[in-house]
Amino acid sequence: MAITKSAKKSIRQSARRKKQNVVYKDKIKAVVKQARLLVSAKKMAEAKKLLPEIYSALDKAAKVGVIKKNNASRRKARLTQLIDKKS
Repeated sequence: MAITKSAKKSIRQSARRKKQNVVYKDKIKAVVKQARLLVSAKKMAEAKKLLPEIYSALDKAAKVGVIKKNNASRRKARLTQLIDKKS
């Protein structure tokens, strides 16, 4: 258990940040999963309509530092490639 005042504050900060980071990661996981399900169901039009939402979620997460910029870029590229290749 933390002893110093600064260590206790650090624990509070990291807990608060983790809670916020989980929100961003859950949003990304949800929309990517939905897109992959649409692709596997051969519903390319709906998957393409979901792309802006995926881009937005990834960019916001990268902006606040939940994931790195290149990670967001790579995920966007791979999903776009998957959707374009299947259609």
